[in-house]
Amino acid sequence: MAVHIVKTGENLWMISTMYGVSIQTIVELNGLPSASTIVPGLALYLPDNLPPLRSYQIKAGDQIWQLAQVFNTDISMILAANPGVNPNRLLVGQIINIPSPLKLEMATLGFLVPSSVKANLATLNDLAGQLTYLAIVSYSFTNEGFAFNVTNDAAIVTRCKELNITPLLMIRNYTGGNFSAELAGRILGNPIYRGNLVASIVNLTIQRGFGGVSIDLEFIPPPRRQDFITFLSDLKMALGELILHVNVHAKTADIPTNRIIGAYNYAAIGKVADLVAVMTIDYGYPGGPPDPIAPITWLEQVIQYSITQINPRKLQIAMPLYGYDKVVHTNKTHAMSVLAAQNLAISTGSQIKFDNAAKSPWYLYWHGVEEHVVWFEDIRSNIEKYRLIDEYQLVGTTFWQISLPAPQNWAYLGKNVAVVKNII
Repeated sequence: MAVHIVKTGENLWMISTMYGVSIQTIVELNGLPSASTIVPGLALYLPDNLPPLRSYQIKAGDQIWQLAQVFNTDISMILAANPGVNPNRLLVGQIINIPSPLKLEMATLGFLVPSSVKANLATLNDLAGQLTYLAIVSYSFTNEGFAFNVTNDAAIVTRCKELNITPLLMIRNYTGGNFSAELAGRILGNPIYRGNLVASIVNLTIQRGFGGVSIDLEFIPPPRRQDFITFLSDLKMALGELILHVNVHAKTADIPTNRIIGAYNYAAIGKVADLVAVMTIDYGYPGGPPDPIAPITWLEQVIQYSITQINPRKLQIAMPLYGYDKVVHTNKTHAMSVLAAQNLAISTGSQIKFDNAAKSPWYLYWHGVEEHVVWFEDIRSNIEKYRLIDEYQLVGTTFWQISLPAPQNWAYLGKNVAVVKNII
């Protein structure tokens, strides 16, 4: 598909004529509120007949003719997609584009916070072919380590199985509306409580028919670093062939004393877990200064460090389906879906800008006397992240969270990616 950036003075009729795509298709594919109004800088995703464009990092000994065979394409197509590249002087580490009918294969995991059963099931039905796993965000644990269900998720688990999506029980140290470092430290540091947590998680996983567990323990006190590995090892042993998926905060170096990332020993976690998802989101965080949600330069640095510790075929990066609207000077933050962020720009008549270093869209608008800045994700930033997954040959990605509308992302995924099922 093509990406068109709206220019000043353009309207949907002009763009429709230019690409030979109906206005209604453009509206639906991009989730536009109407066909009457668009703004400069808006990125529109448009259907075309071109093959998927793969991103490949040159390795020692690679030749264009050999890559054409591997990707089932023509030398001429590769050369056309890489103007200025000398096919006789390929450089190790060089990134090239390869048009290919062979789609990027990967495992995807969608997080879902249960709400309306009807709405949740509708979301699953819509995205059935684009999810390998569904992590149902519905479990926490007591001060003695006993896991419990926060909301009823039986219908979601059942529907996952019918749609060939592997459901995972997601458990968090979440209490009172926040992650609790004290709760995590209390349980992990006590062998009895730790054993209670392992046993109760496994019991709930089996009783409720899950295919495995997704662990999301955040702000673990750094002194509990080894205890966390012991917990994961015991849990994996008890789970047997069921999947152990572990979420970890993103980092570019190991700082064992850091209160946010210190407890995550990537190498040890990577050995125990079946899948590890690095949370490459919230670089620009709620209450903090206006920044991109997931700038590409930072994300690539996280990947480059992570693959020195974790097998890339176990490693997922996270993709945000949300944006942050912040009041300038106070940093008061309001979260919204990427679609809501896009359409807020349209309703406020705000020109969307694109930070080329971060590969992220943003804009400014006024509400009364308050100036706001909004950072979000669009098709451009999505494509850059999928390219990194391809280049570094990662196993896939996670999405926080799938109840947030993101039509451009799912359209891209459907055309360019082959989502694998039951990979473990």
